Amino acid sequence: MGRGRIEIQRIDSRTNRQVTFSKRRSGLMKKARELSILCEADVGLIVFSCTGRLYEFASSSMKSIIEHYQEAREENNCSLLNPTSEAKFWQMEVATLRQQVQNLQNNNRKLMGEELSGLTIRDLQFLQSQVEMSLQSIRKTKEQLLAEEIMRLNQKGIDLQKENLELKKEVSIGHQHKIELQKKFSWESTSGGDDEQASGSNDNEVPGKLTAHGTSQGISLALSLEGADE
Repeated sequence: MGRGRIEIQRIDSRTNRQVTFSKRRSGLMKKARELSILCEADVGLIVFSCTGRLYEFASSSMKSIIEHYQEAREENNCSLLNPTSEAKFWQMEVATLRQQVQNLQNNNRKLMGEELSGLTIRDLQFLQSQVEMSLQSIRKTKEQLLAEEIMRLNQKGIDLQKENLELKKEVSIGHQHKIELQKKFSWESTSGGDDEQASGSNDNEVPGKLTAHGTSQGISLALSLEGADE
């Protein structure tokens, strides 16, 4: 079974990142040296680590390679001033971009499970690993969103409970106030009825006294009349 490709992204672990840098740097230096020997190429390689440390390789002299590079850049810049050369340059850029777009579209179709007939077992295994990594990333994002939604709903439930308690307190205070008003109204009604009964009894007594007094006057008048007749 072939080794699957590693996704090119920043390594989070500092130790693993340093180990990978050391291995890849050694391999890069070796490839540069082999390229200069096998192809008689003038190779210059400059690498700065994340800590700023310098690593370099030059098949001849680094200074001469840099000077040669600057001269070549100036020649290329001058050649771009020519309209014909510039047109060819942009045509090549357009062709490169079109090829990149086509490759991305092909890769997308393969990820969707289309046009897999021409792939080898190794290609299918690599494609499967890509799909699994994508699914893991999707599940992780989904779980994170669900956890945030659950936290938001829990907080909303707590806020509703607090609001419910406040409303219950307000209802209880209103009910207590209503009871106090009912008691006050009942006491005032009872006091008013007693006063009316007291005034009514006095009114009844006055006519009675007047009646008894009138009767005594009538008896005295009758006795006086009888004495006159004799």
